[in-house]
Amino acid sequence: MKSAEIERLTSLYYYEVGLHAQGAIAIAGLDEVGRGSVAGPLSVGACILKDEPLIEYLNDSKKLTPKRRELVAREIKETGAIYAIAHVEPSEIDRFGMSAALKRAMIEAVRGLSITPDAVLLDGNPLGLGFNEINIIKGDAKIACIAAASVLAKTTRDAMMVAFDEHYPEYGFSSNKGYASASHIAAIKKYGLSPLHRVTFCKNFIEPTLF
Repeated sequence: MKSAEIERLTSLYYYEVGLHAQGAIAIAGLDEVGRGSVAGPLSVGACILKDEPLIEYLNDSKKLTPKRRELVAREIKETGAIYAIAHVEPSEIDRFGMSAALKRAMIEAVRGLSITPDAVLLDGNPLGLGFNEINIIKGDAKIACIAAASVLAKTTRDAMMVAFDEHYPEYGFSSNKGYASASHIAAIKKYGLSPLHRVTFCKNFIEPTLF
């Protein structure tokens, strides 16, 4: 591993090392993917990393290529990280709204971990999850366990959308992953909505009719 990468990773792990020094043993990072998509689930990852080894190329999932994300996700799992992924289906997002869906998924992800974390590091604003919550703006690019959670959530959700593409090939889910690309919007206008679409997110495209 090159010295520049070691330096970057050391900085990424710095906050967690500090919490460990203060007595926190299990520190979980949380991050979501799919919040802005118009189809597919909202997915939240929760991840507790070991201090060593440093996971090469670990970063915010948005800053990694798909191939690199898969490699990093595999490394996270192989190094013995404790993790869980929670999903909220489109119908529930329509019913309860995004804020409630996000909070629910984050709580479920933390509860899905095999141990209860001493602290939960959350990318973004406070949500009142009921745990020892620490909020860090743009944490997915600053904190190792949040970055790991983002990578695991992203790779898991992407795999789901690729699988959904086999059942609903008209929408190109394998390429757009449920986001509102031009071709995806055109498919919605032509074919209407599938059961995977969030009706409340698609009202700008067509008068929604589920089938």
